[in-house]
Amino acid sequence: MKNDDSMTFWEHLDVLRSAIVRIIAVAVVCGIVAFMFKDELFAIVLAPKDQGFVTYRLLFSLSSLAGGESADGGFFVQLVNTGLAQQFVIHVKTAMCFGVICSSQYIVYQLFRFVSPALYAAERRYVVRVVGFGYLLFLVGAAVSYFLVFPLTFRFLGTYQVSGEVTNMITLESYISTLMTMTLAMGIVFEIPVLSWLFAKLGFLSSAFMRRYRKHAIVIILIVAAVITPTSDVFTLLVVALPMYLLYELSIVIVRLSVDNNKNKQ
Repeated sequence: MKNDDSMTFWEHLDVLRSAIVRIIAVAVVCGIVAFMFKDELFAIVLAPKDQGFVTYRLLFSLSSLAGGESADGGFFVQLVNTGLAQQFVIHVKTAMCFGVICSSQYIVYQLFRFVSPALYAAERRYVVRVVGFGYLLFLVGAAVSYFLVFPLTFRFLGTYQVSGEVTNMITLESYISTLMTMTLAMGIVFEIPVLSWLFAKLGFLSSAFMRRYRKHAIVIILIVAAVITPTSDVFTLLVVALPMYLLYELSIVIVRLSVDNNKNKQ
């Protein structure tokens, strides 16, 4: 039997408002803490621009083992600031974003706590597994962006020159906005398996359908990658599109194992 059947619409609205207030309060507190640790915060944010970043060191090591050049000289990108108050504004925005990230588990918990009374016990267990898996995939997507997609994109575009006479001047605002956009986009992209599973559960999708229209999916993936990619170069497009294609193939496997097999048993 479902809970809270006697609550009115306005009572539900009050509960939702209380949850939103708690979410905002926790996110703001986490953001203030992140703001206070400025050096540590921007050591993380600015790490991908340095040639000593873990991704670059790993690539240099692999290149050395393969007999290629292992030297990392020449890779240096200096960020510049072009506005009087811009660095302070970026500091606040970045701290607030980290506040939301740090409080994301609490946010998910509060949202689940709000909707759980309307669910049966079996539905609650089901939702916990799905939301937990989706949350984990989002974090993995954000990590892939931070450790792989963004560093490779930044190094390629930050050092690219049409002529030796043209010097690159990358602004701090451009760097931060690109990092945040790509991280958010990759986090959302990594939800493809969850969405595919959901549509399959609703009867809108099957693994056979996904295999049949794989070529069409590749075209759509390239279009989506072009939209979420902040630049128009082919390199960045492929770096973003490749994980999306792998997720599509993973989605086919998940749909076949979890949905199609259950239908066949029935």
